[in-house]
Amino acid sequence: MDHILKYYNQFDEWGRLDREPIEFLINLHYITKYLPLHGHILDNGAGPGKYAMELAKRGYDMSLTDLTPRLVEVAYEKAKDFELLDQFKAFKAADARNLDLFEDEQFDASLMLGPLYHLQEKQDRNQAVKELYRVTKGGGVVFAAFMTRTRHLTTSLLYPQHWKPNDNIHDISTFMETGIFNHSDEGRFTGAYYFNIDEIQPFMESHGFESIQLIASSSIAGSFQSEQFDYWRSRGDDEFREVMEVIYKEAGNPYILGTSSHLLYIGRRK
Repeated sequence: MDHILKYYNQFDEWGRLDREPIEFLINLHYITKYLPLHGHILDNGAGPGKYAMELAKRGYDMSLTDLTPRLVEVAYEKAKDFELLDQFKAFKAADARNLDLFEDEQFDASLMLGPLYHLQEKQDRNQAVKELYRVTKGGGVVFAAFMTRTRHLTTSLLYPQHWKPNDNIHDISTFMETGIFNHSDEGRFTGAYYFNIDEIQPFMESHGFESIQLIASSSIAGSFQSEQFDYWRSRGDDEFREVMEVIYKEAGNPYILGTSSHLLYIGRRK
């Protein structure tokens, strides 16, 4: 896991969600839609804690974990800056495959919005989901992020020099068979695992979750830049709100799942 630590020690994940706000806005919309009205929430693999901060602002008790100690420190400082420390029960450096620091069924709901696509071995993904199941209460809702082979295939074909070794058909074909991608350029995105879309819900269900919905986190606005947001905002608050409602609604359209860089699985622990 050293390569993951190295990458996120120098990468600005908080800034990424600011630069690509649609993913954050859509995920937060659906997370708050399905969360209980109150409770203790785990943000597992939280990075610098952008989602955790928003949920803490809404009054939820939060526990935050991440593999990268530096990001846990960043999250603590963010909570301090936002005067939210009282809402947090824990800031812990932890591997998603081993959450022994938490008790069985400790959380009313759980987020895991990163670890699964950094675990390239099947047994590691299985273990992470088993731990997510263990620490979530029966009936509790979970939110897990996935990346898909379909979207990465598209990206590789569009920008082959940017996504080496997927700059030739042999390596692209190998990637489509395995789902495994390791960037050949030093310092670029860490090794990752990309799911086939039709495998996501059966995978989670095999670990005891009842599927609720699978969301395209980019919806129909994944290619929006500031120009598009500025235009729709210029039309006035009411119209912009209606545009966002269309974007939120279309995120649940199963026909666009392959166009989204990230998917959000929503399920319930049986």
